[in-house]
Amino acid sequence: MKTLTQSPTDPSFVQNPYSFYAEARQYGDLFFWHDYGMVAAVSNRAVLSLLRDRRFGREVPPEMASPGPSHLAPWLSVEINSMLELEPPRHTRLRALVLRAFTSRAISAMSTGIEELCNSLIDEFPKEPFDLLPAYCNQVPVITICRLLGVPEDIAPQLLAWSHDMVAMYQAGRTRQTEDAAAQSSSEFSAFLNEYIEHRRNDPKDDLITRLIQAEEDGEKLNRDELIATCILLLNAGHEATVHTLGNGLNAVLTDGAFSQDLFSSPLDQLVEEVLRYDPPLHMFTRYAYEDVEVFGNTFSRGEQIALLLAAANRDPEVWPQPDLFDPSRKAIANVSFGGGLHFCVGAPLARLEMRIALRVLFDRCPNLHLIEKARYADTYHFHGLSNLMVQA
Repeated sequence: MKTLTQSPTDPSFVQNPYSFYAEARQYGDLFFWHDYGMVAAVSNRAVLSLLRDRRFGREVPPEMASPGPSHLAPWLSVEINSMLELEPPRHTRLRALVLRAFTSRAISAMSTGIEELCNSLIDEFPKEPFDLLPAYCNQVPVITICRLLGVPEDIAPQLLAWSHDMVAMYQAGRTRQTEDAAAQSSSEFSAFLNEYIEHRRNDPKDDLITRLIQAEEDGEKLNRDELIATCILLLNAGHEATVHTLGNGLNAVLTDGAFSQDLFSSPLDQLVEEVLRYDPPLHMFTRYAYEDVEVFGNTFSRGEQIALLLAAANRDPEVWPQPDLFDPSRKAIANVSFGGGLHFCVGAPLARLEMRIALRVLFDRCPNLHLIEKARYADTYHFHGLSNLMVQA
């Protein structure tokens, strides 16, 4: 197996990780990423297979688990109850309860509200050049998820701050300062939700938090810690990934000259899938081997981690001809931006709905929208999102 060295914080990699992925793919399905000290899957077939392979999972094998450092206790207490970090049987129970609350009816009912939100945000666009990320891309997902959960919209800026601090724990090059901020935000976020959940118990509404409180599967309900962790996961994932997807997609459309009268000549779903494929928000998803197992010519020992490079899989030329070309008319083929297997993103239908509406309304309302400078990506790998998107409407 080929060993490759590439710092995930190197400025050139941050701005364009796809060149490294293409190099790595030349050596086969797997390579050893020296900087992470683990094997990485880079081909579409390997990533897709391993996402579905039950011999690998997200939860740390019990004999390897440790309580973690005391200064991270508030953050770890959320993580240990997060559906994203669990495997069956607990994951099965939690996901079933969440899916009972996260209904297609509730998602579909949000269409009109999302469209009205997009129009109201566009009404506030300045005449001079401005950054589209805080003006539009950040606002649509965070306000939408606030409305879905039933938390006050005016707390959205605070939710963003808490979320940014918590997800920074997954970014390359984290420091003690990163960890302290994550612990503090986890504590504050949990305290807010603990109080708000109690409020909703006494005053139920037609919102997701109320449905999560009431959700039941085989006589079991979410306990308080699980309920708090689930709300945090839905809030964080429900806007963090969509912000990056929307920003990255708009950058691709405006940079590659795809924005024209023909942009929506193909079905809108096709445009959304190409945005998701071309420049997804999450580039790496790690898993543990649960037994000694050989896959794609490599033997993994129990407890060994593997990195699944989702963005690399989405640009595999074996699946997509000219994969580095952004082509909104490309025939939609299932990509792995939302993961796969048991951990396929429960919020995927909402994210796709937001993307369809946000893109259509923006380009309908702003037919002359254009970049005024090249956008830059933030140093946040293994997330991949812009630091700014300066435009003129």
